[in-house]
Amino acid sequence: QEKLVESGGGLVQPGGSLRLSCTASGFTFDYYAIGWFRQAPGKEREGVSCISTSDGSTHYSNSVKGRFTISRDNATNTAYLQMNSLKPEDTAVYYCATGSLTGWATAQYDYWGQGTQVTVSS
Repeated sequence: QEKLVESGGGLVQPGGSLRLSCTASGFTFDYYAIGWFRQAPGKEREGVSCISTSDGSTHYSNSVKGRFTISRDNATNTAYLQMNSLKPEDTAVYYCATGSLTGWATAQYDYWGQGTQVTVSS
């Protein structure tokens, strides 16, 4: 059974850092692009970052560019999102997802994790 599990969320002060992990099982992880999305209360789910499977190219939304770093370790079926200089507006549930190609549309992704809460507050 295909499964994605996120971890690493929590409460952090503004300016702090967190590293989210996304561990896959039940499918060939390295065949898929990885996307990180987030959804704040009352808002639509938005793409944050994605990484390809072919050349490892990475993409970031303007709101996180320069602060977040996406990476993947195909040997351990794990993707990461390193989040630095966190702001209160980064507060959301963060989801990882896998798909054939990188992109910002949720419909492009086939498998989703259950999400992990990130709260940035003093």
